[in-house]
Amino acid sequence: MAVAGSEPRLRRMNMDDLGRATISRVSWRLMPLLGLIYMVAYIDRQNVSYAKLQMVSDLSLSEAAYGLGASLFFIGYFLFEVPSNLLLEKVGARVWFARIMATWGVVTVLLGFTTSPTMFYVLRFLLGAAEAGFFPGVLYALTLWFPQAHRARAVGSFMLASAVANAVGAAIGGVLLDLDGMLGLRGWQWVFIATGIPAVILVPVVLATLPSGPAEARWLTERQKSWLADVLRAERSGEHVADHRNPMRALADPRVLALSVAYIGFPLAAYGLGYWLPTIVKGFGVSNTINGLLNVIPWTLVGLALWWVPRHAARFQNQRWHIAGPALIGAVALVLSVIVPGPVLKFVMLCIAAPAIFSGQPVFWTLPPRFLKGASAAAGFAAINSIGNLGGFVAQTVVPRIRDESGSDLVPMLFLALCLALAAFGVLLAERRLPTSV
Repeated sequence: MAVAGSEPRLRRMNMDDLGRATISRVSWRLMPLLGLIYMVAYIDRQNVSYAKLQMVSDLSLSEAAYGLGASLFFIGYFLFEVPSNLLLEKVGARVWFARIMATWGVVTVLLGFTTSPTMFYVLRFLLGAAEAGFFPGVLYALTLWFPQAHRARAVGSFMLASAVANAVGAAIGGVLLDLDGMLGLRGWQWVFIATGIPAVILVPVVLATLPSGPAEARWLTERQKSWLADVLRAERSGEHVADHRNPMRALADPRVLALSVAYIGFPLAAYGLGYWLPTIVKGFGVSNTINGLLNVIPWTLVGLALWWVPRHAARFQNQRWHIAGPALIGAVALVLSVIVPGPVLKFVMLCIAAPAIFSGQPVFWTLPPRFLKGASAAAGFAAINSIGNLGGFVAQTVVPRIRDESGSDLVPMLFLALCLALAAFGVLLAERRLPTSV
């Protein structure tokens, strides 16, 4: 005879098992491919930091002028990100991600044949326009596949690719530079050509294997699709979750604007560090290849932090300090990286700063779905990311100018640290205005 209450408990256990199996299958089917695409995108975005070591002299550019060209990526990104994400919401992730990859791959290869500063500026702008919408597009797509409780870990797994990209990019960037002269091409040309081709190769893979949503996933059972649809529908039906009739109205939502301003400091610090790290390490007196290999270390630590912090945050109802805390640690480490004596201690501080800057971002990206859904969520993700990524423009224009005019390595790091600290406090203030649950 069944004990009273045991049957509902058994049904609950079965549903829990079904949920775990569904999330596990979605994770294993989606995240490796999305992570691989993001890794290629991130390498194509950051390869200018290695090409710079030769390209500056070849094109007769100053550090500030090169930084301006590199940063035009973010202007193209800013202008086209919201329209791109709204189109993705209409046509689906499979087709739109394939289009994004094809165009950014071609533009990256063309950068390898740059012959003038003007051509460099135009192609960097076009690269930003081509890639616009991929990162926020994935963030939006993940809301179609993962319930809120699992989303930070999914975003963290996705962003792990940025750490792998920086590590791989660091390892191959120096090696490609040392191919200088092969087939009559300079090393910086090989950096762009070799890193642009994989994006084009992956286009047919995406078209063949990536479903645009759970309903198209042949590898999910009908029970799993039903479970996922029911959980996500319940989350989106919350009274605090907005789906604006015109998704562009999400751009004027005060909460979107607050998160956008708060987010600026994260890309600013990340790109500032990523852009300058090869130059800083080269100042230790190492070769291009050793420079690349040393840069693998901080990005490996970033990967570990992106794995651990979202999992630790999942234990807490209030996760705001899992965003702000690492940012404040990163700000302190950036300052210490210039103040402490000797290259070893400086490098240790950089190895602390890098994971601290990145590790809170997966938790940050769980904030918009607490008050947005549907096309409004797509627009909101794109707006926050596009405005925030103007920090990348600042990092690659203002920071080199600060260095040129101050003649100091400390002042640029103080600027990055201040922006990161302001971002941490901005998150604490913005998060207080959001609903606590969906």
